[in-house]
Amino acid sequence: MSLEQDIKQAKFRNEHHKASINIIYTYNWVMERQKALFDAENITPQQFNILRILRGSAPRPISTLQIRERMLDRMSDTSRIVDRLVLKGLAGKKTCTSDKRLVDISITDTGLKLLQRLDAKNAEMDATLGALSEDEVKTLNILLDKIRKPD
Repeated sequence: MSLEQDIKQAKFRNEHHKASINIIYTYNWVMERQKALFDAENITPQQFNILRILRGSAPRPISTLQIRERMLDRMSDTSRIVDRLVLKGLAGKKTCTSDKRLVDISITDTGLKLLQRLDAKNAEMDATLGALSEDEVKTLNILLDKIRKPD
């Protein structure tokens, strides 16, 4: 279906306006599909993002500030999300030995196993963009990077 059909809007100010709306609409469409995978593991997309960051830094722990800098959604309350991951046993938290003002966060074995289960579902996650060829996905990545380039 086209954007016009999906949102029942036939006119846009111009193609730039339409593209902006299309990006927002597509982001929400993708997130809805991903949410079903995360719900099956009882985590949120933000929790998945933090677990992904922690796995990338393992075995070294990192601070909540470092996590926030790497978050896809930088508006998230990183400390609160980390606390929920700790309560679920997916992450560990301890005072930094070199700077007592900081807290070191690391992924637990349980958190790694959860990510492995999600990794096994990569085909489902990749299917979100399954209508695109490998070359089209590469072009999409180039265009999205280009949008974010500073003027």
